[in-house]
Amino acid sequence: MRQFHKIALALGLTAAALGGMASTAKAEGVKIGFVVKQPEEPWFQDEWKFADTAGAEKGFEVVKIGAADGEQLMAAIDNLAAQGAQGFVVCTPDVNLGPAIVARAEAAGLKLMTVDDRLVDASGAEIEAVPHMGISARKIGEDVGAALAAEIAARGWNPAEVGALRISYEQLPTAADRVGGAEDALKAAGFPEANILDAPQARTDTEAALNAATIVLNQHPDLKHWVAYGLNDEAVLGAVRAAESLGIGADNMIGVGIGGAASAINEFEKPDPTGFFGTIVISPKRHGYETALNMYEWIANGTEPEKLTLTSGSLAKRDDYKQVLVDLGIQ
Repeated sequence: MRQFHKIALALGLTAAALGGMASTAKAEGVKIGFVVKQPEEPWFQDEWKFADTAGAEKGFEVVKIGAADGEQLMAAIDNLAAQGAQGFVVCTPDVNLGPAIVARAEAAGLKLMTVDDRLVDASGAEIEAVPHMGISARKIGEDVGAALAAEIAARGWNPAEVGALRISYEQLPTAADRVGGAEDALKAAGFPEANILDAPQARTDTEAALNAATIVLNQHPDLKHWVAYGLNDEAVLGAVRAAESLGIGADNMIGVGIGGAASAINEFEKPDPTGFFGTIVISPKRHGYETALNMYEWIANGTEPEKLTLTSGSLAKRDDYKQVLVDLGIQ
């Protein structure tokens, strides 16, 4: 009987070892792509970093590719197929490429998941068949507007003397949702709609926002105070820099960005406060780590991701941003 137990134990250990080897081999055979539209941006670099973390934990390979336009994106899909990848996560440079991306992925036999920006079809409707992890853009925008309204009240400003710089980029649905959410929250708090001034930017960077804000600020010298909101931290930083160039400092400017980018943190770490009052920090960890893990599970185990997952953010200010970053797992 004792000999039987020894044999059974040996067989059990061998089976467990073989099972572990098979699991490792399966993971090592998985290769996923992670394609982003602006690889130079810290947000996307962080997404890549957290995707690599998932790959290291589970033993699969992450192929990171930047694709700034449709041609580069189609080439990236072909590249991944040639490398033997089984699927990819993408933040597209243009959501209107949706049908082309879906068709190319299907032709290449690649599973497809989107992150940050959701694909739309020829009619402009979201392609709900493709699993997507995005940001609850309108809710985050509402958080921005609520933060601005609260600080206006805290400073005792008369809303009739305050101008709101609406740094807009209507070409991107996410931008429209964020800006619209902020605007709705401001109006709900009693901010006069006539004082919400549109400043459309040509691109989504700081320079374009600075140029857009400068035009509006020069047109309204009668307004004593200003607030600013937009798609991201860069949009608000542009507005803050424009205000500074016209002598409008932190005492008369409240800017709340979105993203918690390095540029926002740098602003908080300056010796003296600036008009950049706060940012709604969005964690790239979920967007990088979870989407990569979801794609792996889909490939390795046939577990398809949820069709729609929306994440939110937390307000960080000069006096509490370090703790907010810790709470979100970013530091």
